[in-house]
Amino acid sequence: MYPTALNWPAACPEGCRMSANPDRNPVEILLVEDSPNDAELMVEALAESELDIHVTVIEDGQEAIEYLRRQRPLDTAGRPDLILLDLHLPRKSGQEILAEIKQDECLRAIPVIILTSFGTEQTIQSAYDLRANCCVLKPSNLEQFTLAVKKIETFWVQQARLRQKS
Repeated sequence: MYPTALNWPAACPEGCRMSANPDRNPVEILLVEDSPNDAELMVEALAESELDIHVTVIEDGQEAIEYLRRQRPLDTAGRPDLILLDLHLPRKSGQEILAEIKQDECLRAIPVIILTSFGTEQTIQSAYDLRANCCVLKPSNLEQFTLAVKKIETFWVQQARLRQKS
C-alpha cells in the first residue's frame, strides 16, 4: 500500500536543501519501519510535539526508495525533512536505502536517523560509514522508546539547523 503523496519540486535543482525553519508547517518526516507496533509508537510520540508534524509511514525498503525518487505511482510524493530508518526491512535493507540516499545529490542533505533493535558495533559502524546522521538503539521498554523518539524530534526537528529547501 502506497502512502498519501504530497507535492515537492519535480526536479532537484542545484542546491537542493532542507528547511532551516522548524516553525514552517508541517515538518515532513518519512518513517521507514516494518514493525506496525514500533511505527505506531513513533507516530504517537511525534504527535505530542508542539510543532505541526506530518509522518508518512512506509513498511518496505523498495517502496521507500520509490517514494523518495517520486517514481510512479508516487510521482507527487512529499519531500521529507527527516528520515527515520529501520535497518531490517523487506525487499531492500536499511543499509541499501541509506547508501542510495547518500549517493543521490537530491536526497543526501536529508538527515537520516537509523533506528535499530539489533545494534552491534559492526552494524552501527556500517551505518556511519554509509553517512547516517545518527544511530539510535530502539529501547525495549515502552516508556524509554517513547522518550527516545521525543529526543530525536527535539534535536533533529527543533534544535538542529537544517538546510533550506529550494
